[in-house]
Amino acid sequence: MLKFSLLFVLLTWIFGNPFIAIIIILLLLYGLDRRFIGLTPSLFKPIKRLSRIRKLKRHIDLSPNDMSAKHELARLLIEKKSYREALTWLEPLQQTLEDSAEFWDDLGACYLFTGDEERGAACTNRALELNPRVKYGAPYLRLAAHYASGRTELALSYIRAFQDIQSSSCEAYDRLASIYKRLGQSENAKRAVEEGLRIYRMLPRYKRRQERKWAVRLLTKKLTG
Repeated sequence: MLKFSLLFVLLTWIFGNPFIAIIIILLLLYGLDRRFIGLTPSLFKPIKRLSRIRKLKRHIDLSPNDMSAKHELARLLIEKKSYREALTWLEPLQQTLEDSAEFWDDLGACYLFTGDEERGAACTNRALELNPRVKYGAPYLRLAAHYASGRTELALSYIRAFQDIQSSSCEAYDRLASIYKRLGQSENAKRAVEEGLRIYRMLPRYKRRQERKWAVRLLTKKLTG
């Protein structure tokens, strides 16, 4: 804190304006976070995503049989939370990508987020039948979160299924802790936090960079109880 106070004084003296000093310090903090932690959202990712979506649509207009491009486009729309538009691209691919666990999970997620629980659960379960470890177990947690509000036993069954695959994703354990907390199971939530942090400590250095954001979230949950 002392270092930032000195930096603020120095920048104010250089530019003669405390507001400019604050802006520079905020940009510096943002850059440090993006480089080493990753808690703040990327300012450029949405722009890059929109650019990629436009390019893919132009490409598909020229090559309408490129199924991989259509699937990529749908995934970007899911990231953008445009689930209904993503469905328009995913639904025609069901026969072509019938053996792809990731495809069925994407389709299931879109159905769930647009209110079609029956088809959402069916597609997600099909993805898990094809590959129980697809997306580091994220489909189990999505279904658990979906059922946590009123169907506790079903939510817990998906949590147990997730635990059986021993996921190495800190993000997954952060979500697991949140689901347990929603279910009122504070001790299980604490254990999920501890397990996520234990996994983070065991990860190789390159993988820690990818998981650091979620490790910080887990640590925050641990400190705040």
